[in-house]
Amino acid sequence: MPRRPATPPIGLHLTRTARLATTAFERAMADAGGSAATFQVLVLVRSGEWGTQTRMAEAMGITGATLTHHLNAMEAQGLVRRWREASNRRVQRVELTDEGAALFDRLRRVAMRHDARLRARLSDAEVAQLAALLDKLEAGLSA
Repeated sequence: MPRRPATPPIGLHLTRTARLATTAFERAMADAGGSAATFQVLVLVRSGEWGTQTRMAEAMGITGATLTHHLNAMEAQGLVRRWREASNRRVQRVELTDEGAALFDRLRRVAMRHDARLRARLSDAEVAQLAALLDKLEAGLSA
């Protein structure tokens, strides 16, 4: 009979912790008038590095249809503006409106407070170690 590990399975522990961190982040974003998904889209649009919707969806790890759903809602709220490139009508560009930039700034402050909360009980060395360990876990899943 196989021996039971001394600690809970890493995947289970990671899932529980991720769920708690995600729930706290979503709650903080909602209290500030946004959501984690909205913030992620705003970050990508603000960076300007992901100019087309196709590249943005790839960067977020979602389908183009899901991103379109998010962008439709954000456009209706006046947070983003979209247009087609004159030279290639299949390419759609996105930029923040003034309202979108203001929401981005508000949500960025919330995200920074959330990150500080996550780091509060860890030293800088532990944060670096955790990042390295998470990278190793991710690499193991990609292998």
